Amino acid sequence: MYSTTPAFNLKVVLKETSLAADTLRAWERRYGMPMPQRTPGGHRLYSERDIEVIKWLMARQSEGLSISHAVDLWKEQSASGSDPLMNSASRTSSTQTATPTLPPETSLEALRTGWIAASLKFNETAAEQVLNQAFSMYSIEAVCTNILQRSLSEIGELWYENRASVQQEHFASALAIRRLDALLAASPAPTRRETVIVGCPAEEWHSFTPLLLALLLRRRGLNVIYLGANVPTTQFYETASAVKADLVILVVQTLVTAAELLKMAQILTSQNVRAAYGGRIFNNFPSLTESIPGHFLGTSIETALDEVDRLIQSKAKTAPTKTPSQEYLAAHQFFTSRRADIELSLRQHFQPLAVSPANLMTGMVHLGNNIAAALQLGDINYVSGEMEWVKNLVMQRNHPVGVLADFMTGYAQAINEHINGSGRPILEWLSSEVNKLQSSRKQT
Repeated sequence: MYSTTPAFNLKVVLKETSLAADTLRAWERRYGMPMPQRTPGGHRLYSERDIEVIKWLMARQSEGLSISHAVDLWKEQSASGSDPLMNSASRTSSTQTATPTLPPETSLEALRTGWIAASLKFNETAAEQVLNQAFSMYSIEAVCTNILQRSLSEIGELWYENRASVQQEHFASALAIRRLDALLAASPAPTRRETVIVGCPAEEWHSFTPLLLALLLRRRGLNVIYLGANVPTTQFYETASAVKADLVILVVQTLVTAAELLKMAQILTSQNVRAAYGGRIFNNFPSLTESIPGHFLGTSIETALDEVDRLIQSKAKTAPTKTPSQEYLAAHQFFTSRRADIELSLRQHFQPLAVSPANLMTGMVHLGNNIAAALQLGDINYVSGEMEWVKNLVMQRNHPVGVLADFMTGYAQAINEHINGSGRPILEWLSSEVNKLQSSRKQT
């Protein structure tokens, strides 16, 4: 028999079981297992039996059960009048038949592979069947992060490598977002008083990550108001004021929308509205966080969930941020005011070359938007990371690398023609990129 006297703090339990603290808290909140007592100061105290319960649940997971099914099994055995811990002791006996492990085709990895294959074939029925099977076996959190989120990431990589089309990527994203929408709509009512707003600033259309974050926060009991993609700054502020939000969470994926996030975060924090943020671009450029007022939520959805809990409970203050130099501010002003003239000159430069007007326009808009954003964010070198997809696009369409070098050279000439010395940061960056491209040509 195991003692039921509460004697161990959380640190001891985590060390004894190797379970993550956030996972243990989630089990206690959702399933009531284990049920630690509290000290007068509110700290958890666990008994020896509590620790064995945790180990029992972890053992059932290692055998292939989802945590929800493991809890159901515990309750079934307890309801029958037997002690699951005593039953567990006999499971290792050779005379007992252990719970069979899941066959390989029903593992999360296999289900993810199946969902990707169905999505790439535009087979909606098969993709939905995979998800239905996954949700019957695993928790919502596990399916959403290990199948949907990772699948979209892998399909994005396939597109980047020219092994998947944009149609396939859009089809998969639409399926995933539709399922998240349904799950969010079916989520239980909030059990906590805190209100969190989640959405994307203006021009940010990638809504999967903020929608997933909204769903998982709702499942943690928070009152979540999801505003979706491409939300103007005024609407964020108006909503935050109307509902007295404890936290506004902004998610962006690109450099251009990071600049929109900067403007929105400045307005929110100036009005004493607490802001937090995250997204792909901050994983690629960690130093960006030094320029954005608010709280960075980390590099993964898991860390973001824990950070939101911490922020709500601690009321942490916003750290000071860097501001762009006067040279950058002047370059941004001149560049945005003369951008139309710069692009006109570039189109005239490229008329004799074998580049379609559509491709030229796409390149100009993309490069111009990212230059403007980088100047606002204080480092022109951020543009380099966002140029990778343009280089890949050139290679996919069988243009020689020299075309991109000529494009960048022409852009530099147009900058020099129209804003001259005020565009020094832009010119230096363009010169560096052209040198890299020319070196690449020589090596190939």
